[in-house]
Amino acid sequence: MEPDVKTHGSSYRQEQAEATRVRIAEAAQSLFARDGYAATSMDAIAKEAGVGNRTVYAAFGAKREILNLICERWLERADARGLARGILAEPDPVARVRGAAHWLTVLYATDFDVVRILDTAMDEDADTRAVLRAKLRGRNRVMDQLIASVEESLVQPLADAQAIYRAFAAPGVFGELVVDSGWEPERFEEWLAGMLVAQLLRATP
Repeated sequence: MEPDVKTHGSSYRQEQAEATRVRIAEAAQSLFARDGYAATSMDAIAKEAGVGNRTVYAAFGAKREILNLICERWLERADARGLARGILAEPDPVARVRGAAHWLTVLYATDFDVVRILDTAMDEDADTRAVLRAKLRGRNRVMDQLIASVEESLVQPLADAQAIYRAFAAPGVFGELVVDSGWEPERFEEWLAGMLVAQLLRATP
């Protein structure tokens, strides 16, 4: 029975450790959104999370690693990868392009605070920028794949069509229309879908 007891104890400790990491990440996200990434110290994060400084450093080692977990949790909540797979399975090019608008809207509407945090954190140290650029490349790969999937129906060169879609993904666009001007995400999605279909696809008879 001893191995089972040890396994159970190890599993419990892992669950507790992961719960602590999540609590720290949630506290950090709140502070990053309120005070800014650069202005938030590890000490402040520890205090907000109700844990000791050593716990924060043991769990993450650096502030950028907390940001990395915040980003991963955001993508999971939005089901960004699964949603993209579903859109790519659509047989109709128009549905796929409209799906691209849906993908971006869901991603941003799930937690736009994270988008803003990532945008402002780009001004930080080289290691932080490297983490964020990797995340941005991952996002862009998905976006480029969505547009490449309708290449035969495009009126623009593929690279131009992909750039247009990425331009609409600039945080300022969603921020201006949804956050500042009060559009519902559904209205933003419908507007973006119409823009993408009109600019990227050949007119159907």
